[in-house]
Amino acid sequence: MLFAKIVDFILIAGVVQAFVFNSVTLFFRKKFSIVVLYLNLVVLFISLNNLQAWLINVGFTSDLFYIENLLVPWYFFILPMFYAFIIHFLEVDKKIIGFVKFSIVVFLIEFILRLGVITYVYYYVPGQDISYIEKYTAAEDIFNLALSLAIFYKAFELVFKRRDVYHQMLSYDDLNWLRLFFKIGGVVILFWIFAKVADFVFDIKWGYNILRLSSSILLYWIGYQGLYRYNVVQDRIQLRRHITKNQKFIGVGVAKLNDKGDMDKLRTDFNEINAFVIENKKYLDAELSLSNLASDLKLSTSHLSKVINVCSGQNFSDYINSLRVAQVKKLITDPSYRNYTMVAIGLECGFNSKSTFYSAFKKLTSKTPSQYLETIDD
Repeated sequence: MLFAKIVDFILIAGVVQAFVFNSVTLFFRKKFSIVVLYLNLVVLFISLNNLQAWLINVGFTSDLFYIENLLVPWYFFILPMFYAFIIHFLEVDKKIIGFVKFSIVVFLIEFILRLGVITYVYYYVPGQDISYIEKYTAAEDIFNLALSLAIFYKAFELVFKRRDVYHQMLSYDDLNWLRLFFKIGGVVILFWIFAKVADFVFDIKWGYNILRLSSSILLYWIGYQGLYRYNVVQDRIQLRRHITKNQKFIGVGVAKLNDKGDMDKLRTDFNEINAFVIENKKYLDAELSLSNLASDLKLSTSHLSKVINVCSGQNFSDYINSLRVAQVKKLITDPSYRNYTMVAIGLECGFNSKSTFYSAFKKLTSKTPSQYLETIDD
């Protein structure tokens, strides 16, 4: 009983949160985006489905036979809209409108069929036996589950097996958050199957509570995560163009030589290594490692590590991060870059995550990026 009340609270809280999310992202954004639209539709259909489930759980009823038995399958739209979001987010195919139209047509057919079944029961079935409606609902659920599984697999195949068609996007986002969604989403689908089997075979209803709870948490998370990632990616795309066009890159002299590194050969080697890293913008590569840089320079990893340690007074990681931080400083102190998010700037300067960026920046400057910017402005 307590679990059911918790689920009811999460459902209605999620509905309120979803409508706030949709209002803010749709009406307060400066520029319309089809990606954000589809993401909002995902959240909208989750909220409508949860609102309907909440009304049923709290015992909301109507004296009108049609309304009492009219269960709208809002959940049917969740995966099609999410698939449309993925297609546009990855920029792999803009011809998605036919798929969306197909989903709308199927939904309308199901809605009309349900109205037809309700009308038949209301006028022609003795005692208005709703078992006919329940049988139709079961058939509709099985069909929607099968179609949703097909769409889920199609999206899964795109993200995990077709990296070649969106390789350009991987330079802006590693998509680990999206892959995590599919892994957890597979578990949620198993809950869906369990809930249906438990209901149809054993007349057990509590499986739906687990399904609604897990799917709501997962899908609301993907809504916020998707919006956040999309904004960062768009910032990075614009940033990269702006930086390249204006040649806003650090110079070779940004790296400081360690006074204790008094071995001429090592210092000569370091100057060459440093010039190579900066002139070829190797530090902007989030995947840069000691071994692949050594391979590019045709040096042993041990010698490369020794040169950097002795001449810069830093280990390889701190040396590369110092160049990235220098690049960040160059951008955030330029007024023309103030419209970009700090996270997008950090990622575009070679850091592979927000946490790594902030941690390295504070380690090397004793300030967060925002605090550093405040000292400059003052």
